[in-house]
Amino acid sequence: MSPLVLPLGLLIGLALGALGGGGSILTVPALVYLLDQDPRSATTSSLLIVGATSLIALVPHARAGRVRFGQGLMFGALGTAGSFAGSALASRVDPEVLLTAFAGLMLVVATLMIRRSLRSTGASGAVDDPTVEPILTFRPITCACPRLAKVVVTATAVGLLTGFFGVGGGFVLVPALVLALSFPMPVAVGTSLLVIAVNSATALTARITTGAIHLDWPLIAGFTAAAVIGSLFGGRITARVKPTHLTRAFAVLLVAVALYTAVRSIPALF
Repeated sequence: MSPLVLPLGLLIGLALGALGGGGSILTVPALVYLLDQDPRSATTSSLLIVGATSLIALVPHARAGRVRFGQGLMFGALGTAGSFAGSALASRVDPEVLLTAFAGLMLVVATLMIRRSLRSTGASGAVDDPTVEPILTFRPITCACPRLAKVVVTATAVGLLTGFFGVGGGFVLVPALVLALSFPMPVAVGTSLLVIAVNSATALTARITTGAIHLDWPLIAGFTAAAVIGSLFGGRITARVKPTHLTRAFAVLLVAVALYTAVRSIPALF
């Protein structure tokens, strides 16, 4: 096992704990470029790491009564079709195309995070909470369709994202639960961990059934353990550093990783 596994797991766990949704998006680039995994193995390993970490992080939220298990399991079940479709699509896409699309996803997330931090800074009387702004960010995509249709479409889209890219999708999931199910923000954050775990398990099952993928189990176990520990310390960082500063720093890091990924993957497309 590479000596980089534990420090990388700790760093990504810190990002998850300090920022909530969005931190796990660095897992795939770390596995590909620093731990020498191929893109398909990396996205599959990411599902295991993100799913296990979310499941463990779910415990304190459940104890505090911030998890709605029935609705969370329903949302995850509705995303099953998206997870299978995303996993099937990822198995048919050229690895370099997958990485290029992943670079685009990171740029989108970085843009949303920067917008979030700017709005929370400029809003008078607004609470400086990194989980509040996504409501504003994603409000323009809501529709006047019936509530059930909105829930099904949103759950399927989150499942598709999880299956294709091997990410938790927390940066989309929290505002989706607020908009589609009218959850209070703390409940949306806690319940999102349950949905991430369900979607990750579904997408992982789909990938295993669609073809043989080599997985480095010692690497996955070490990375997951370090990420869990890092997430516990990350929660303490949030209480000491302004969330807007953390968000902007992470967004800058995402842009840098996205550009590096694009520079490495785009030339290989031609």
